[in-house]
Amino acid sequence: MTSEILYVDDEADIREIAEMAIGLDPSLIVRTCGSGQEGFEQARQSPPDLMLLDVMMPGLDGPGVLSLLQEDPVTASVPVVFITARTQEQEIAHLKQLGARGVIAKPFDPMTLAEQVRSFLDG
Repeated sequence: MTSEILYVDDEADIREIAEMAIGLDPSLIVRTCGSGQEGFEQARQSPPDLMLLDVMMPGLDGPGVLSLLQEDPVTASVPVVFITARTQEQEIAHLKQLGARGVIAKPFDPMTLAEQVRSFLDG
């Protein structure tokens, strides 16, 4: 069985690395987009099994996208994992309080990213 992952990050090079890294797992299908608004729209059109969101993006940031997802009946059940360089304990706790399933530290390790993603799918 395959799982669809939607990765949202405003940095094209990070999106490309993440797409390749997650794509190493044949059971994971990756879609990417470069803005929070585009990510929300893609999630509404075709809800993913898991959404990976950069926290800091221009315009609609990661927490803003999560809020929109939670308010929309089509996307309310989509699990979200934030990807951020801000990984102090209180920041992680805050993101989880917002409703995130978890947090992956940025820069992430491309060799273990697919495994991390799979662990959030299972939990």
